[in-house]
Amino acid sequence: MQKVVMTGASGGVCRQIRPLLKGLWPELVLSSRRPPEDLAADETFQAVDLADRVAVDALLDGADGLIHMGGYSVEGPWEAIHEANIVGLYNTFEAARTKGVKRVIFASSNHAIGFYRRDGRIDHDVQARPDTRYGVSKVFGEALGSLYARKYGVRVFNIRIGNVADRPADHRRLSMWLHPEDLVQLIRIGLDHPAIVDDVVYGMSHCERAWWDNSHARALGYRPKHHAEDHVAFAMAEQAKLPPDPIGDQFHGGTFCSQEFDGGLADLD
Repeated sequence: MQKVVMTGASGGVCRQIRPLLKGLWPELVLSSRRPPEDLAADETFQAVDLADRVAVDALLDGADGLIHMGGYSVEGPWEAIHEANIVGLYNTFEAARTKGVKRVIFASSNHAIGFYRRDGRIDHDVQARPDTRYGVSKVFGEALGSLYARKYGVRVFNIRIGNVADRPADHRRLSMWLHPEDLVQLIRIGLDHPAIVDDVVYGMSHCERAWWDNSHARALGYRPKHHAEDHVAFAMAEQAKLPPDPIGDQFHGGTFCSQEFDGGLADLD
């Protein structure tokens, strides 16, 4: 990899990993609609709206790899999610195809499988169970990546991210926390591993309480450095400050599941 582009550079996840990416490739170009407030003098930035296909083409000109973190990152109105995460993502994959980008890292989400219950463990091949319109957009992204991998030869690495932070913020996050350093390790695997075609892994550090079987990531060489159990006291103290959530507390997606919930799962497993 000579030139790598990262979208979503102004977002919370990218703010945490940008310092860790410096120097990994000869050229790293950061992009989002607005420059990060903490943009450093040694960082290269290009403002791009993903809904603008011409601008996305220009962004990916000459790129070898793409770390796609851009888009609408929470639940919201369909119009906003559609423009950023459906239209914008299609533009991004089309630009990657036409510009000859070799690898795409797609920041998928635990919300693509948010309606699985917490009393079992799932692997990376399970059926999608999105918990929100945002989750639906991540399922779409994984499906679009599969198309571009198998039809057009763009190698795609989907990371179903749990929660990126220096430490897990509550009881739920003890099961799906991802330290920034471990996310960077996954990104490097996705850009470098020769066997990547259209792969899905879970973005989590070493979480002893995990609901996800991440053996596929381990088969690709992933060895997380950080342990969620090191932060149990903090996470449980923070959990004690939260009100109970009768719906969200049952499912992987937490409060995303309880938003707008209207009894649809009363008789389902």
